[in-house]
Amino acid sequence: MNNPWHVYLMAGIYILAGVMHFVKPNIYMRIMPRYLPNHKILVYISGLAEIIFGLALCLPETRSFAIYGIIAMLIVFLLVHFYMLSSQKASAGIPKWILVLRIPLQFGLMYWAWWYL
Repeated sequence: MNNPWHVYLMAGIYILAGVMHFVKPNIYMRIMPRYLPNHKILVYISGLAEIIFGLALCLPETRSFAIYGIIAMLIVFLLVHFYMLSSQKASAGIPKWILVLRIPLQFGLMYWAWWYL
């Protein structure tokens, strides 16, 4: 598979999501599990990872690295999704049904990335 347009769509989604970690870090810090240390640093690291993986998706030479990185990142992000289900405060006001739907969405995103290997 060469460079289908949807790999660039995926790249754009991750790059935009990563940039948002720097533009609006407080949104992400609000949903960080309490048991994780250094929330601000983790928000910036995860944003940077999303940007790097998004850019790496665009190059055939680095695409596999990006795909494995995205899948690993999405697995780690499941911690946040389950934490948000743990209490009303952790949910940041997002309806519970949306929080529940985000979990299979994570697996869908993992499959989407895996599809490019």
